[in-house]
Amino acid sequence: MIGVYDYTVILTYLSMLSGVAGTILSMSGLGHPYIGMFFLLFCGLCDGFDGRVARTKKDRTEFEKNYGIQIDSFSDLIAFGVLPVAIGMAMLRASIKYHDLPKKIDESGQVIWYPVILIIIGLIYVLAAMIRLSYFNATEDERKAETEAKGRMYFTGMPVTMASIFFPLVLVLHFGLRFDFSIVYFIVMLVMAFLFVLKIKIPKAGSKMLAFLIIFGFLEFIAILLFRIFGKGI
Repeated sequence: MIGVYDYTVILTYLSMLSGVAGTILSMSGLGHPYIGMFFLLFCGLCDGFDGRVARTKKDRTEFEKNYGIQIDSFSDLIAFGVLPVAIGMAMLRASIKYHDLPKKIDESGQVIWYPVILIIIGLIYVLAAMIRLSYFNATEDERKAETEAKGRMYFTGMPVTMASIFFPLVLVLHFGLRFDFSIVYFIVMLVMAFLFVLKIKIPKAGSKMLAFLIIFGFLEFIAILLFRIFGKGI
């Protein structure tokens, strides 16, 4: 069979499957934003360790390394690009204030601008994520040489994986403050899209920062779970 099936790619495969499952459930009739958000948090957890797990194999071939790079980007595009947009649409659909927002109605009585604007923001976000991931795949050799020569301790632009931190936080505020943060969610999405492709230096997360992000994500998970169990939410 083609492909790689050892332990070095398991977490990446799981992240991709989680992203697809979260997208399907968020957009289905049974979907609700918190369901998709649980899958997004799991994707973030997998991403936090997939590279470290892969590097534990000392005899990885160049093919296995390149394969890992490619599938990591494909997985990230689904998990941190497409899934957050699906969650946003589910969040909007579940909002009790959605139908009260100002709408411009055409002659057929259909809403023509409000959902279109949000869909465009979603498209921009996914496009920016794809551009970022493709750019770093194309410059992998150059970045590897720079790391070996100088020790590169920063990211250029914001990593797409930060979606697993910021979007759950918006949903926690959405439930916890009893205020409709649906529009805020898409504003955050638009800002993140531009941060993905901007040439700004962001320090890489060390072991302590990674541990902090994992704990923070776990607290977001618990908060969303408790809000859904004990609160009515929005």
